[in-house]
Amino acid sequence: MHLSRQPEPLYRELAAVLRDELQRMSPGDYLPGEVQLAARFAVNRHTLRRAVDELVLEGRLLRQQGKGTRVLAKPLIYPMQAGSAYSASLSALGHTVEAQLLESRLRPASCEEREYLQLASGAQLLELCTLRLIEGQPVSLIRHAFSSSYAELLADYQGGSLRQYLSQRGLPLTRTFSLIGARLPNREEAARLLMPKHAPLLSVQTLSRDLAGRPVELSLSTSRADRFQYQLAL
Repeated sequence: MHLSRQPEPLYRELAAVLRDELQRMSPGDYLPGEVQLAARFAVNRHTLRRAVDELVLEGRLLRQQGKGTRVLAKPLIYPMQAGSAYSASLSALGHTVEAQLLESRLRPASCEEREYLQLASGAQLLELCTLRLIEGQPVSLIRHAFSSSYAELLADYQGGSLRQYLSQRGLPLTRTFSLIGARLPNREEAARLLMPKHAPLLSVQTLSRDLAGRPVELSLSTSRADRFQYQLAL
């Protein structure tokens, strides 16, 4: 198969052809190898890589070192509501969700954190960092900040749904507000989420309260914008 020689860059024309072909492939399928594809389209491997790069940035493909280039499903839609929980909401939609605990540490609270969580000057926070994987692929990093007074309650948390863990211990939480933004990832975020450093992240800062209305958790989630969408119920 040969591509036309139009004014548009050849790699973009090739990306359009591949984009159309992906519609007939299933999530999890692998593209043929570079040599095979380059020969099929009569292009060099550099042009082929640039075309595939376009589709990786769009969230349609995922490069896996030593395995190949994999077709991804359409971006996930997370229905954000006051009582919704990340793992439970996506599991209910039929997705396999995993939450790994990466870090647990005590640190001083910032002025903003003290204000949100109604803490005294000089207060300490317990910060948990979790990595969320959907269908085995990393999608979100979440930093959860709690008053250090909850350290004993959270001492046994080793992963899984944090909302469920707290609810089972008599502390169900409800989302009070969420601030949604976008930015570029830092080096750690890009590495953890297997994404290019020049691709955008969705960031969501959320304050959650207990049934009595007391602020308990201030979280900051960063998610791949090409893999994740938030749906707000108005």
